[in-house]
Amino acid sequence: MSEFKLTLEVPRWTWWCYTRHLGLVVGLSSVASIQRLVTVNWTEDIDPVVATASEVLVLAARIALVVLVWRIAVAGRTLSWSAGREFARRHWRSLVWQVVFLGVAFAVFEVFAEHVVSALLPPSARQTYLAVLLFLKNPTIIALTFLWWIGIVRQTFTEATVRPVGSGLPS
Repeated sequence: MSEFKLTLEVPRWTWWCYTRHLGLVVGLSSVASIQRLVTVNWTEDIDPVVATASEVLVLAARIALVVLVWRIAVAGRTLSWSAGREFARRHWRSLVWQVVFLGVAFAVFEVFAEHVVSALLPPSARQTYLAVLLFLKNPTIIALTFLWWIGIVRQTFTEATVRPVGSGLPS
């Protein structure tokens, strides 16, 4: 199997997991979406204690998302450090491709969308633009990034003899 094809298994699994568990992913990500929309749009009007409490709530929702997706990702699999070391030794090019893909996503959705586009807007529109952008990014880009990282770990540390249970996708 080519390294590039091996690399594409992770985003393919990520998309499968995202669409198969859309309610879970979007539901938990919506906590951050709504919180960002409110706190970024009305920063001056929110009591600092309430803002801090809302950040704790967002953190709890993100941890829950990662834990629940992790459980889905590793169901029926055996993970090991030795498998991870072997994968990294044999398929280091695939891991480099993962970094490239995630780097491009970061450049487009963080640097370009958040900073470059924002700088092109009039100052009066920037705060609303950022609030809406973060509202949209949380259940999409940010959630997919969490799933992608879990997918990388899943692929890297899975022992070669294990196949996914009921996913229809190759390991």
